[in-house]
Order: sequence, then structure tokens, then C-alpha cells
Amino acid sequence: MRVTDTVTYKDPAWHTRITWTVVFLAVLLPAGWLAEFNPAVLWDEANLRTVGHFLGTFLPPAHSLEFLNMVAIATWKTIAIATVGTVLAAIIGFPAALAANRALSLSALTTGRMAPWAAAVRWTVRAVLIFLRSVPEVVWALLIVRAVGLGDTAGVLAIALTYGGMLGKVYLEIFESTDVEATRSLLRNGAGRTQGFFYGMLPACLPELTSYTVYRWECAIRASVIMGFVGAGGLGQQMELSMRMLAGGEVITMLAVFVGLVWIADQVSLQLRKWTE
Repeated sequence: MRVTDTVTYKDPAWHTRITWTVVFLAVLLPAGWLAEFNPAVLWDEANLRTVGHFLGTFLPPAHSLEFLNMVAIATWKTIAIATVGTVLAAIIGFPAALAANRALSLSALTTGRMAPWAAAVRWTVRAVLIFLRSVPEVVWALLIVRAVGLGDTAGVLAIALTYGGMLGKVYLEIFESTDVEATRSLLRNGAGRTQGFFYGMLPACLPELTSYTVYRWECAIRASVIMGFVGAGGLGQQMELSMRMLAGGEVITMLAVFVGLVWIADQVSLQLRKWTE
């Protein structure tokens, strides 16, 4: 007769997993209470009746030539807002990331510590980037609309400011997390910071920089639609007007255009990533 030993498997980290699950629930439940999150309102009879009536206006989608022409113009404006805003954001973020880049500091290379003035510049730039990205683009759009009025300019500047802080932060992290031995070797052998960056650091960072910048451009397209609801131009502004008039057919047409726009942006992003790899 053959005796088979019984093997008992036990997760060695079960107590840690349970502890963190309890902590998560202990934080989540009070947060839901403070946020007054109540899913039951979705099933309220009056709310369901209102939503059903509004959804019923979605068909048929609006398709008149005059309306489609207006949507096409608003779509191009949305793309323009996102593109110009992202370019301006890169113009803000790229120099800021270079100024705050510790790997290009000659004083840190020779002494192991950045000079006081260089450290002060670095932390000042980081503080500015934190401030820019701390204010959501919708809030920037609200403030700029008050200053320059309704229109596309507010959307462009709002994206440029918020995304400038985001791009600067991520660019800096990419620069400092990449292997910097080639850059330091160039600096030790007499190359300047500009040469060390373009010949040592940039070639290794370029695919990741491109990938993240294109991703932010995708996000800017979505954000430009949202900012249209506060008067910053583009497709969102037209959608907000249609929703005010309860023109469901116009809303569903613009939603379909928006979904197609995001899909196109995703395909462009995919091709650019392949090109830089």
C-alpha cells in the first residue's frame, strides 16, 4: 500500500494582505460617506423617467448638412486647441526639465553635491511645475475665460499651463531615471552640458519622451472637449449648447464624432510610438 503525504499550501503573506484590505476599506467607507456617494439615486423613479425621456431624444441622430458642417468646424478647432496647447506645454516643460536636471549639473559631478545657486534654481523650477499641474485645466480655462473672453484662446492657454507642469515633471523623471553614464563620461571629458544632453542623454530618452508627449496630446483632445463646457471653444462648447436645448439627436452625433476623434488620436499615437522605437 502506498501512502501519499498531504501537502498544505499556505500564503505566507496572508496576514499582510488582510491587513491592507481592512485599511483600504477603513479609508474607502468614510470617503464614500463624505462624498455623499449614493448609488440608489440612479434607480429613483423620477430620475429614471427624466433620463429615459432624454435618451429617447437621441434618435434619430442629427445629420443635416448645415449641422454636420458646424460639427466639422468645431472638430477641427478641437484638434487645433489640443495640438497648439500641447506644443506650448512642451515648450514650457522641456526647458524646465533641463533646468532642474541634476544629471547635467557640473558641480554635482565634481563634488557630489549641487552648488547652492544651482540647487535653488532646481527647486524653484520644480515648485513652479508643481503649481502649474496642481491647477486643473478646467480651472485655468475658467480663469482665462474671465480674462480674455469666450473662445479657443482660453482652451489653448489652459492646456499649455496644466500640461506644461505635467510634461516638465515627467520629462525630468525620464531624464534622471535613464542611465546617465554616457552623459557623465562626456561631461568629464570636457563636453558642455548641451553636448552632454544631445549626444548622451537625449538618444536614450527620445522614445519615452515621444510616447508620453503623444499620450498627453491624446489627453488634451479629451480635455479640450470638456473645457468647451466652460466656454473655451471647440466641440465641447457646441455639445453644451445642444444639451441645454435637450437636442439629443445633436448630442449623439457629436458623441459619435468625439469617439471617432479619440480613436484617430490613438492610431496616430500608435504609429508615432512605432516610429520612435
